Amino acid sequence: MPIKIDRIDKITGNIGKARILILGDIMLDEYLHGQVNRISPEAPVPVVEIAHEQLSLGGAANVANNIVSLGNTPILIGTVGQDDASIKLAQLLKEKGISRDYLIDDQSRRTTIKTRIIAHSQQVVRADREDAVEVSKEIENRILNKFNSVIDEIDGVIISDYGKGVVTASLLEQVIPACREKNIFVGVDPKESYFFRYKKVSVVTPNHHEAGFVAGRRIKNDADLRRVGKFLLEKLESDSILITRGEKGMALFSANGDIDYFPTVAKKVFDVTGAGDTVVAAFVSAVAAEADLKEATELANCAAGIVVGEIGTATVTKTVLTEELKHSFANGDDFAA
Repeated sequence: MPIKIDRIDKITGNIGKARILILGDIMLDEYLHGQVNRISPEAPVPVVEIAHEQLSLGGAANVANNIVSLGNTPILIGTVGQDDASIKLAQLLKEKGISRDYLIDDQSRRTTIKTRIIAHSQQVVRADREDAVEVSKEIENRILNKFNSVIDEIDGVIISDYGKGVVTASLLEQVIPACREKNIFVGVDPKESYFFRYKKVSVVTPNHHEAGFVAGRRIKNDADLRRVGKFLLEKLESDSILITRGEKGMALFSANGDIDYFPTVAKKVFDVTGAGDTVVAAFVSAVAAEADLKEATELANCAAGIVVGEIGTATVTKTVLTEELKHSFANGDDFAA
C-alpha cells in the first residue's frame, strides 16, 4: 500500500525535531567546471579549460548536510587533518550551520579531498587525496568519548563508512551495542570491504552492486535480488536491508520476512554523486519522525529521485520533499509494490 496523504503530513511535520548523530569519513568535495575544445598534444586526453571551481561537503559531512537540509540537527563525529582542506571544510560547515565541536583533528592524516573535473556537465576524471588507513587507538578512543558524551541526547545514528579508516571494527563493537541497549535506530551506508562488521543494526543501505558483491552473487533479476537480500539480512542479523537499484528503484527486506519493491521516482538522472548519503539521511530522519520502515523507504526513494536530477552532491529540503510526495500520490502513483 502507498503512503497516505495524512501520513505524509504527520511524518514530514515531525521532521525537524530530531538530533541525528553521524559517525564516519568526512571529506571535502572539489569540483572544477569547464569546457573541452581540444585534445592535448602531450597525450590523447581532453584539455579541460576550467571556468569556475566549487567546494562542497562530502562523505559523512554530506550526510550531515542532508540532515540539516531536512531540518534536523546533525551531530557530526569524525576526523580531519590539520591542513588547508580542513580550514575550507570548517568554513563550509559553518555556512551550513553544522557544529565542528565533535570533529577530531588528527595531525597524522590528511583531510580527504575528492576532486572532480567536469566538462559540459559530464565528469571527465576524479582525483583523490587521502590517507585511507585506520585511525590510531588514541583517535579511536577520542571518537568513542565524543559519541558517549551525546548518546543520551540523540534520536538516531547514521554510520557513513567510506573505508577511509574512521569506522573501525573495534569502534563498531562498542557503538552498535550501546545504541541497541538504548533503542536508538542505527542506519548504515556501508563499504563493501567491511560489510559484515555492521551486525545487528536497524538498516543497511547498500546499492545493488555492493549487495551482490558481498553476497557473491551478481544481481541480474528479481530472483537474484531476493536471494541476496535474504542472505544479507540473515548474515547481518539486522532489522532490515534496503537495496538501492538505480533506475529500478529500491527493495526493502524486513526481518519479519516482508519484501517490498519501490520503483524509482526520478524524472531525470544527471549525477548519482551523494545519492546514497541522501537515502540514509532521509530514511533515518523519517524513522525519527515516527515513520515505519516502508514509509521511511517511500521518503528516501522520493528524496533520492530529487537529488539525482542535480549535478554534484545535492540535498533536498523538507518542503520540496513534502511537495513531491504529495504530488506523486495525488496523481495516483503507487511507489510500493
